[in-house]
Amino acid sequence: MAPRLLSSRWAKVLVFALSLVPLLVLGWRGLRQDLGANPVEFITRSTGDWTLRFLLLTLAISPLRKQAGLAALIRFRRMLGLFSFFYGSLHLLTYVWFDKFFDLGDILKDVATRRFITIGLFGFLAMLPLAVTSTSGWIRRLGGRRWKLLHRLVYACVAAGVVHYYWLVKSDVRFPLVYASIAGVLLATRRYTESRGLVSGHGPVAPAVVSATTELIT
Repeated sequence: MAPRLLSSRWAKVLVFALSLVPLLVLGWRGLRQDLGANPVEFITRSTGDWTLRFLLLTLAISPLRKQAGLAALIRFRRMLGLFSFFYGSLHLLTYVWFDKFFDLGDILKDVATRRFITIGLFGFLAMLPLAVTSTSGWIRRLGGRRWKLLHRLVYACVAAGVVHYYWLVKSDVRFPLVYASIAGVLLATRRYTESRGLVSGHGPVAPAVVSATTELIT
């Protein structure tokens, strides 16, 4: 029954609608003036959280569809990836507009001196080529092998997102460590499925990202 539901034409509509719920909730809370004592910080944290969550959901698609035998899940990977870029764009725009008021000098100073800003910007820039080349046309232009090679950047995006969050919160690191643990499990699962020949190989990228993330956090 589940594969049939996932293959339904309405399944993608439902996933699209659900993916907009965080934005709608944020907008509703804004209209009710229920964004806390610091609305800009609330919006920044919310959009940042959802960027990372959608990245992890995107990363979960390939191993999950193989382990659970749900091949139709692949239909949602592009959409979830684009929603991670969408919320990442809102996250960056909130900082640039409402926090810095488009003051380029102040922004560049932050990038140069505040490491969580630096790694966050790197993560967003790494998402750009993934979003641009997410269409079937770009797969044809690049060729399957080069396209897959480029889209290994998703590992860098996840690592940058986790480290960005960890360095931001400074003391209460519980949530960043939860995200790091989830990312580690997903990457280990993907590596396991690759070793069994269930997923087209990405070589040693996943373990390398786990190691690099651990080193950066500690």
